[in-house]
Amino acid sequence: MRRILVFLAFFFFCGLQAKPQTDTSGRSIYRHTPVKHTELKHTKLKVSFNFDNQTMNGEEWLTASPYFYPTNRLLLDAKAMLIHEVAIGTNGEKKPLRFLYRNDSLSIELDRTYRSNEEYTVYIRYTAQPELVADRGKRTFSDTKGLYFINPKGEGAELPTQVWTQGETEYASCWFPTIDKPNQKTTQEIYITVPDSYTTLSNGLLQASEQNDDHTRTDHWVMRHKHAPYLFFMAAGEFAVVRDTPWRGKVPIEYYVEKGHEPMAKQVFGATREMIEFYSRKFRYDFPWQKYAQIVVRDFIAGGMENTTAVSHAESAIHPPMY
Repeated sequence: MRRILVFLAFFFFCGLQAKPQTDTSGRSIYRHTPVKHTELKHTKLKVSFNFDNQTMNGEEWLTASPYFYPTNRLLLDAKAMLIHEVAIGTNGEKKPLRFLYRNDSLSIELDRTYRSNEEYTVYIRYTAQPELVADRGKRTFSDTKGLYFINPKGEGAELPTQVWTQGETEYASCWFPTIDKPNQKTTQEIYITVPDSYTTLSNGLLQASEQNDDHTRTDHWVMRHKHAPYLFFMAAGEFAVVRDTPWRGKVPIEYYVEKGHEPMAKQVFGATREMIEFYSRKFRYDFPWQKYAQIVVRDFIAGGMENTTAVSHAESAIHPPMY
């Protein structure tokens, strides 16, 4: 149990620290901080899934501004996507923009030159195709396609149907166009449309849930604090939600597990509230986020991932007590 507590605490206030990369001779490779030409401000997404094709239909409203020098261009990372439409919002209307999509990079010609901190919002309609992502299996994770469909056609009873994301370090751009660099920070909101029997999880708080006429439901999640694109997260499937006592009576603590695993959820994660309190006092800095949720998914590509407010764990996290 002590090992589990230490492992969970590791995700609270910090991200996984990658080991320095080395070349074939064992010498450390210098990796500089990415240069900022554009600063992300807010990312709004609307997504739905084609489970048969293992693709995702997406709409994005990306608010940004030049970081320092004036510019009339926006360059985004967008891996293995179909780009259907790019426009800019002007007076409540969409004005088409010229763009070039090549080599997983989306270059957009803006409607005019913008100056430092002068915001604009670009609209992008696209299809994410994670099965076509070419960059696979590097560094920390065994697979790096960003968006994962588990048993998408519901074939057999041994695996549940799920969809989830994993963006570290530059793979969020497999499911939405962005500047996929860890030194970018942006607020976000996401509308996730899924079959009505599914439960969703994303960063921040669930603001609304609307039933649709086609037996689907659209959940609206909002993250009001800025964080890096690689920490954006969403998951959907037939999960049970186990709610624990909120930290200090105001920060929700939740555990998302497969149905039938509810009795083990608090056995595995039940010390979460005490750990948040311990580290808040130890570091003399209160836990800053809107909630703390943990989810256990199938066929995860590592042990876990510290997505902001929504930590994901491999299925090995759920097990009977070891004492």
